[in-house]
Parts: sequence; C-alpha cells; structure tokens
Amino acid sequence: MKPSLFIATLFAIALMASPSFAQAPSATASAASIPSDSPKAAAATSTTTSSTTMAPGQMTEADMQKMMAQMMELAKTGENHKLLAGLVGDWTYTVKMWMNPDPNAKPEESKGTASRKAVLDGHYFLVDVNGKMQMPGPDGKPKDMDFKGMSIEAYNNVTKKFEATWCDNMGTAIFMSQGTYDPATKTFTYTGEMEMIPGMKQKVRETVKWIDADHHLFEWYEDRGGKETKTMEIAYTRKK
Repeated sequence: MKPSLFIATLFAIALMASPSFAQAPSATASAASIPSDSPKAAAATSTTTSSTTMAPGQMTEADMQKMMAQMMELAKTGENHKLLAGLVGDWTYTVKMWMNPDPNAKPEESKGTASRKAVLDGHYFLVDVNGKMQMPGPDGKPKDMDFKGMSIEAYNNVTKKFEATWCDNMGTAIFMSQGTYDPATKTFTYTGEMEMIPGMKQKVRETVKWIDADHHLFEWYEDRGGKETKTMEIAYTRKK
C-alpha cells in the first residue's frame, strides 16, 4: 500500500470511530475567483453528504473507498497552487508604517529581505523575512531592532480559500487569515482578526497586488472604531 493511501485509510477509520463524524456537514464554502482545481470534488459531494450523516460503524466498504478517493483527489495541487508559486524567489522590500492616527503624518520606513519557497511538494509556501524596525529603546528613543518573521501560505481545496499564517519575533501570537484572488485586478485579498492586547480584538484586511513578475505590493488595513485604516504598505522587488 502506498504511504499516502495508508494515511488516508487511517484517517477514514479515525473518522468512523469519532462521534462527531455523525454530525451534518457544514455549508459549502464559496468558490475561489479562479477556476476550481478540485476535479471530482463536486461529483463526490453526494457521497460525502450521505457518509457524514451516517452513524459510526454504518459506512460500507464502498463508501470508504469513495471517501478515500475523494480525499486523495483533494490532496492534489492545481492552478491555485501554481498562482502562489509565481511569488517564489528572493526579494528586497521597503515597508512604510503609519503609526500616527493622523492620515497626513509621514510614515516610518525600513527595509529588508524576504525569501519564499515551495515546501512539501508544492502544497505549501514558506516565507522567511528579515529586516530592521524602529522600536523604542530602554531610554525611550527609537532604535533599530532586528525583525524576523515567517509565513506559511496555501490554497485549501476543501474550503476553496487561500490561507496564510504569520508570526514574528515582535510577539507570541500566530495570525491566521483566509482569502480569495481576483484575476481582473491580479490581487489576493485576505481577512483575519488579531488580538495584540487581551480583550482588544481587531479585524484586519490584507491585499497582495501583482505589479509584474518582479514586483508586488502588500497593503495592510486595520478596523479602527468601525473605520478601515491603512497602516502598512510593503513594496517588493525581486532580486536579480
């Protein structure tokens, strides 16, 4: 038995043994903005629905085979993963941050480098970021500090959403977001929620716009009192 099929079999058995497996499936997620890369997923929907509403132990061998076949199909990479692969490479960046609530205030600027690579056979993309950031020192005055960050990006064939995580050495949280891609504007749009201070949750919207093969622009918007405010912009240039 191939390792991938063996894992799928174990997963199927675990699902059968779980009481939660008898629950009704959730509503189907909306499709991504570019063609679905999950062939056969739609055809297998009826199988999934009938299987997931069965009580534990009521699945037939045929049901299990169909479910495993669907799982293996959903595990394949497709056009959406190729889209993310277009950002693979080494980049330099310039970041602008508007820390002052005054929209006319001059942004703080810093520079750094970013490296994006495909991992796990192109199923995911790992981003490693290094730069400098102005932060208050022990005396309260701005001081250059090393900034390190990491992101994992992917396209989820099940939810039909682009998904991303972010963490850095300026905090201890993992920020998670989901998004779509608009081919007309060549823009990814992600949304999520962060909690920098206990009890103070904040909605966030991110956009990544293709300029050309060697340039893309990242923008970060925060919900401040019900009003969306742009607080960060990062311009990326591919290293030659």
